[in-house]
Amino acid sequence: MSATITETVTSTSVDDDRLRPLPEVPVFEFGKVTPEQVVAGLIQAGGAVIRNAVDTESLAAIDVETRPYIEKDRVWNGEFFPRQTRRVNSLASKSKAFMEKVTGHKLYQDVSDIMLSTTSKNWLGEKQLTCTSKPQVNATVIFSIGPGATDQPLHRDDMGHHNITRRMEAKDYKIGQDLGIGWFVGARKTTKANGATRFIPGSHLWDADTPPSEDLTYYAELNPGDAFIMLSSCFHGGSANTTDNDERLVYTTFMTKGFLRQEENQYLNNDPEKLKVMYDDDTILKLIGYDISAPFLGWINTGNPLTFLRPELAAKGKGDLY
Repeated sequence: MSATITETVTSTSVDDDRLRPLPEVPVFEFGKVTPEQVVAGLIQAGGAVIRNAVDTESLAAIDVETRPYIEKDRVWNGEFFPRQTRRVNSLASKSKAFMEKVTGHKLYQDVSDIMLSTTSKNWLGEKQLTCTSKPQVNATVIFSIGPGATDQPLHRDDMGHHNITRRMEAKDYKIGQDLGIGWFVGARKTTKANGATRFIPGSHLWDADTPPSEDLTYYAELNPGDAFIMLSSCFHGGSANTTDNDERLVYTTFMTKGFLRQEENQYLNNDPEKLKVMYDDDTILKLIGYDISAPFLGWINTGNPLTFLRPELAAKGKGDLY
């Protein structure tokens, strides 16, 4: 299946790593692109736009389930978010539609699986084991940016995991070196004027000592249902909302490697009693961390943490955690 790239953007820079011509940002059509093609785009540019990733009915269902939480959010008193930004997190226990249609989006999860899974070989006596740690949810957030908001400072999302980027070329990029992937779904039309996410293409290849520059930013403008996917090592930020009454509304999920600490504490932020009854299967529960990161990480009572939500599984006995 061939990819359809419908739009590209090219910029130039000023000095250091910023002297490099910035790579084109690929724009794909959902249903006409493979996970491998998205991965190739991320390696080159650090981010890509996916048109028509989520249908309008799903967006409407998410809005019904989450709008009350948006309205109740308190003003941010720090510097990281503008005061006009409202947020909703702990989405796993608040919106099944969000988790299934945004977090669980197959293309996003397939790309995350390729780029964030880690496989290693280890010896157990005379037996060599091959163990794979699958990606997990790092955070789930809805961002509502209101009129009057200023630019969020450009930053890298992997700073929490103390990831150190090194100057390199795309041809030298190794799958596995990034620690996270963000997924931003436009719930409403997002534009440069109302606060669309801006990022610096190619900044995932920059040295850690190279500062960001606003002159190099690309605005990921989205129609409702479009998605922007981005490596966590790219400089980015929410943007100023210069409109009079236009809300910039984006549904976001961030995935990370399964053996790293999650940015959002999924176990304290989500009511386990709600989780038990919200999901018919265990796919979402495993994504948010109720699973073993092989080998050995995350067990409770020397068993799989899913047994905390599904006690009936414990009756089947305990197996090895690799």
